[in-house]
Amino acid sequence: MSTSDNAVYQVKSFNTGLILIAIVASLGGLLFGYDTGVINGTQFYFSKYFDLDAAMKGWVVGSALLGCLIGAASSGLISSSIGRKNSLILSASLFTVSAWGSGLPEFLPQSVSLLVMFRILGGLGIGIASMNAPTYIAELSPAKIRGKMVTYYQMAIVIGFFVVFLATYAIGQGGDEVYNLERGWRLMFWSELIPCTLFLVLLFFVPKSPRWLMLKGREEEAVIVLERVHGKEMANLELIEIKQSLKGKQTTPFKDLLKKSVLPIIVIGSVISGLQQFTGINAVLYFGADIFEKALGFGQDEVLAQQILLAGVNFLFTFIAMFSVDKWGRKPLIISGSIGMIVGFLMLGVSLMTDNIGLISLIGVLVFIGSFAMSMGPVVWVLLSEMFPNSIRSAAMSIAVAVQWAMNYVVSQSFPIVVESEVNNNAFWNGSLPYFIFIAFIVVIIVFTMKYIPETKGSSLEDLEKIWEEKYGTIS
Repeated sequence: MSTSDNAVYQVKSFNTGLILIAIVASLGGLLFGYDTGVINGTQFYFSKYFDLDAAMKGWVVGSALLGCLIGAASSGLISSSIGRKNSLILSASLFTVSAWGSGLPEFLPQSVSLLVMFRILGGLGIGIASMNAPTYIAELSPAKIRGKMVTYYQMAIVIGFFVVFLATYAIGQGGDEVYNLERGWRLMFWSELIPCTLFLVLLFFVPKSPRWLMLKGREEEAVIVLERVHGKEMANLELIEIKQSLKGKQTTPFKDLLKKSVLPIIVIGSVISGLQQFTGINAVLYFGADIFEKALGFGQDEVLAQQILLAGVNFLFTFIAMFSVDKWGRKPLIISGSIGMIVGFLMLGVSLMTDNIGLISLIGVLVFIGSFAMSMGPVVWVLLSEMFPNSIRSAAMSIAVAVQWAMNYVVSQSFPIVVESEVNNNAFWNGSLPYFIFIAFIVVIIVFTMKYIPETKGSSLEDLEKIWEEKYGTIS
């Protein structure tokens, strides 16, 4: 191993070292959250600057998601060939270029097309990181705390939301509307350069995944990583389990993913991944400014302040998930959180239908956000990082995450169109239709989880593979 690979481990407690590694990897999630939040704050201004209609607004906001889709779809091949760590370094580089280009100063020829191009580059980085960061953390973590460790990724996402809302609020308050229309939204994009640079630098001081090293036949390096992260005794046990799970299956061509023993696992993971987006979470996060301004009647100054409140609730309830996912289990959190999301959107939807918008509407949005933050937000990433067997993890994870980004794009592109449609704004729906559509999908999540999602709490990655083999046959 290189000196940089060893640098993180100069600590007395392997748990401390593991936490430091997880925090560094989770910065990919922070940039995911930051990028999502920055488009929320900036689109309020650049939409007016470029005079965008509903379809074009959806395209500019959703264009990054096409990059996410491509990045996630290719992340399996990238991760398998260059490893989790180097994949994250690639994603950090793409984040940096995107942040700079999205905020081109006034004297350079910024246009909608250029903005879309740089947004797509950032999306590529998010797509690659969204598969590799949770996978990397899961492959380094012991079973008894793996759920908690992977939720660091989701915690980083919501920290990114919270920090960027503070940043956009501060920048927005630093000038009048004319300033924000000309320069403020550009500075909001540039503020992302700070976490981008931090992520890129720190990645050179974390180790490679031991399971990826074993897949590449680099056992000596894998042993060094395992011993320094888990201690020598546990490292030996981990090594034996990894060897057993990889025996005779070091490589899995993509055509093998269609086998009857493998395809059901990928379908289940992809469906729960895609359904995460049909909760409506990113419709609220991407277009929160429009929701607060148009649907709930808040002014421009109040919009940015309300987003900070939204991000604060998101942050608080993610903590609940972090400290309960390994205690309560994955399925109970998804089901209870889904019920909470339904209640929140019912409060918002009914208040819009009856034209009684106000405090109840705001509370409904916050109940939805809090419920998502303790359930489908972190738990889906935990499930995806641990449910796929070692031999197919990279390929299967890339498919499931690509499906998630594809559904994210569908929701983000269609939401502003549905919001401004005649049907949504007739006397019956009165602006509430999108939220009842989301409620229907959340009901599907509850049913699907109860029927198809196994409880993975406390099981090693290799034990989980045995669960699938008992159900669908030997994975080979």
